[in-house]
Amino acid sequence: MKTIDKTKPVLVTGATGYVAGWLVKKLLDEGITVHAAVRDPENKHKLKYLDELAEKSKGRIRYFKSDLLKEGSYAEAMQGCELVFHTASPFTSEITDPQKELIDPAKLGTRNVLEQVNKTDSVKRVVLTSSCAAIYGDNIDIKDTPKGIFTEDVWNNSSSLKHQPYSYSKTLAEQEAWRINNGQSRWDLVVINPSLVIGPAINPENVTSESFNLVKQLGNGSMKSGVPKIGMGVVDVRDVALAHYNAGFFPEAKGRHIVSGYNTWFLEIAQTLLPKYGDKFPLPKKETPKFLIWLLGPMINKLLTRKYISRNIGYPFVADNSKSIKELKINYRPLSESINEMFQQLIDAKII
Repeated sequence: MKTIDKTKPVLVTGATGYVAGWLVKKLLDEGITVHAAVRDPENKHKLKYLDELAEKSKGRIRYFKSDLLKEGSYAEAMQGCELVFHTASPFTSEITDPQKELIDPAKLGTRNVLEQVNKTDSVKRVVLTSSCAAIYGDNIDIKDTPKGIFTEDVWNNSSSLKHQPYSYSKTLAEQEAWRINNGQSRWDLVVINPSLVIGPAINPENVTSESFNLVKQLGNGSMKSGVPKIGMGVVDVRDVALAHYNAGFFPEAKGRHIVSGYNTWFLEIAQTLLPKYGDKFPLPKKETPKFLIWLLGPMINKLLTRKYISRNIGYPFVADNSKSIKELKINYRPLSESINEMFQQLIDAKII
């Protein structure tokens, strides 16, 4: 059980990211100095949202140029830090080369950051942003779990480079983190495994998270004829950020943590938007039959392979979030609040 000194700087990798933005805000509001590792510290436009957070807070922010795949890239940023939040990792479905665009940045990037932790004597704890994708690959995997529920003891063993490569990348990255952590005894590793992250972004101009594409499709008419019957877990980005913060500063925090507010269905997410936006946007109101998706899916979307359809559509997502509630003291925001605020932000930014 390691206590972290809040007067020391804290490193956040991927500081301009979706979850990282809210984490940086929390750290700054607590008066902590944030070492923000970013690709281009000279890009003032991309960093203006973080600068504005710092101006309104008690904390300070310092930027460090870093590259996930470059050895030694985090050495300067990590100096003097007792706590490292490694949030940097891609989340996109628009890929042509899964190895180069997903696996390498996730696995090699994690190795790069943690090998630097091994060389930096001041570090006592690392909080890693993993994913529920490291716990399961397809919804049908729930059939192989004890008691038909996803828990922190379950690992994804159904994904591969050719099937669900994003989930595969998150699994390999987290396994690499545990391998490196187990090889030493100086620093703790605490892992956050969020489900689909929703809610407003700190920087709406530069959101690359796939969840924004998903919500955009709910409002732009591309799903008005219906959505697949897919069970999913969702969680507010602010709850995920708080889970990271508490995982960093609660001395007793250890191991993996499923951070997921709700076990729900895709249609249920869409339906939470109907009261406020149903008469203004072509929101989906029903589920598309599985046989229709089986016939047409692969032609409409390359991600809707027959294997994906057979292993996901019609199956629920059920995860146990009790560890995050008990040990990280997370009180999950209502689903409707998260999705409505996110949708409104997309409208305001003229993305929908």
